[in-house]
Amino acid sequence: MDERKFERVLVTGGDGSGGSYMIEHVAEHHPETEIFSTHRGGKVPAHLEVIQAKIKRDYCNFNDQNAVLKFLQSVNPNLIFHFASDANVRESFDRPEYVYRNNIAYCGINFFGALRELKKSSSYFDPVVAHCSTSEVYGKVLPDEVPVKETQPPRPSSPYGESKVAQDMMAESYFKNYGLKIIRPRMFTYVSPRRKNIFSTAFAMQVARIEAGLQGELVHGNLDSVRTILDVRDAMEAYWLTAAKCEFGEAYNIGGKKVISVGKFLELLKSKAKCSISSRLDHALTRPSDVTLQIPDTSKFENATGWKPKYSFEETVDFLLEQCRLEVERGVLR
Repeated sequence: MDERKFERVLVTGGDGSGGSYMIEHVAEHHPETEIFSTHRGGKVPAHLEVIQAKIKRDYCNFNDQNAVLKFLQSVNPNLIFHFASDANVRESFDRPEYVYRNNIAYCGINFFGALRELKKSSSYFDPVVAHCSTSEVYGKVLPDEVPVKETQPPRPSSPYGESKVAQDMMAESYFKNYGLKIIRPRMFTYVSPRRKNIFSTAFAMQVARIEAGLQGELVHGNLDSVRTILDVRDAMEAYWLTAAKCEFGEAYNIGGKKVISVGKFLELLKSKAKCSISSRLDHALTRPSDVTLQIPDTSKFENATGWKPKYSFEETVDFLLEQCRLEVERGVLR
């Protein structure tokens, strides 16, 4: 398949960790592309200030389908990366109603419904949509089901995972029934220094704070879960290739090659610290139900795109620590 070209890209949830890195990726690697993004209000995040001149950033009320429709109509993108969702897995257990309403009704039904209405009423509106899904849709995976294929039955283990299954199924339905050009990349664990509610960044931020004398010990939740690790920069390139090369209506697993337990990842970060780090289990950080095996079969995606991770595991860990140390340093200076 020839690689698709895009002139106008919309990133929903552009102020979030994944969305902001996606914006930076497009700005750096596809400078000819106009970038639009949605936000929920507030000023430009510090990490986007240096490229804000390249972004057309605007508020979009996903609670109102008509507002979403008008926003999409005004932007008229030919590519959408749909990141907008509440993605805090641990907190989803504490406020499931909010997560279901936000992710399923607002960022699911309202978003896909607006796309359908515009496609039906307009001869020019027909964007490619990369619906940025997650390995949390698979949930509880048995040892004999690893590595996980796209055909794996969903067994979500959290309200967040359940909400993403609903989104994923909606995306497939709107492709089949309404002809929307939707592709479903299912991203496994990737290291993102801006997302502080995932284990890797939570650990690295605490290491940086302890090094700076701002914290006494590191606290953690379940250390037994086994994951593959991918660099955020490789993840963003993979998302772009999904839109450029993958088949509409299909789901694609994306993940790294390094397999490691959460506990081993913590020990590695502690070994790279500039001082001794003590740690302990905090039961408040454990989940009532947890996923333990997140190891994908990525052959379908790699065969479709030729993608391979560029950054080594060591480079990824060093990048994470460097970014977290800079964040702590900026906080101290402020």
